[in-house]
Amino acid sequence: MSKQSRMDVVFARLRSQKKRGLIAYITGGDPSLKGTLEIIHVLEELGVDMLELGIPFSDPLADGPTIQAAIQRALRAGSSVEKILELISHLRESSSLPVILFTYLNPIYFYGIKRFLEDAISAGVDGLLVLDLPPDEVSCNEDLAIGNHQLQIIQLVSPTTPQERIPCLVNAARGFVYCVSREGVTGERPELATTLRTQLQSIRQYTSLPIAVGFGISTPDQVRVVAGYADAVVIGSAIVRRIAEYASSPRWLLQIKEFVEPLVETLRTA
Repeated sequence: MSKQSRMDVVFARLRSQKKRGLIAYITGGDPSLKGTLEIIHVLEELGVDMLELGIPFSDPLADGPTIQAAIQRALRAGSSVEKILELISHLRESSSLPVILFTYLNPIYFYGIKRFLEDAISAGVDGLLVLDLPPDEVSCNEDLAIGNHQLQIIQLVSPTTPQERIPCLVNAARGFVYCVSREGVTGERPELATTLRTQLQSIRQYTSLPIAVGFGISTPDQVRVVAGYADAVVIGSAIVRRIAEYASSPRWLLQIKEFVEPLVETLRTA
């Protein structure tokens, strides 16, 4: 890359401050495209470090009931790849918040891979997390290969990833490595996985990239624990659930703010 990416800048700042980052996930178009933009501005004002923006897809294999419901709401509200890219382009008029698109391969294929990459870069997207595109399959999707475009490709490492496969995954990653904290789909959990620290140690053997932990994290106490050994914490379903609960209330953005603010504060003091 010719210049340092927004994600690299954020992680460098966090490292210099000896802080951990908060990455927030929301579904693009839930409860509406206008509402999504309003939520993003609230998250940025609170001090969220990066945004994962989900592209709605009708068959989201890795997502639990909360995000599946958000995807259906977004699709009913008219969300699409094109409209989400337009939303990011609009966001870039006033924001430098790093944006990672969280998607499956099917919407990219349908849109057209080359066209998608060109439009995403033009809109101001920073990273891409394609849940069903392992590095082994990139040769079948050459346009997505590292070096062929400016987007940073995030790779997932899960508790079921064999130890011998971790080097392949992290070597194909750019920006950061996404550590899935537990088996199964996305969704809030009352407890963190007991093997999480060991899992992160296994990943760190093979990469100097920052590691973000997601899936199942929803409380300040869980954030504090994860911040003890990860570079960033991802919160998704807990935010999405509150969007569903409060979207019809005139104070819905305040409700989101009141939930996210303690999470940000926890990381500032961790």
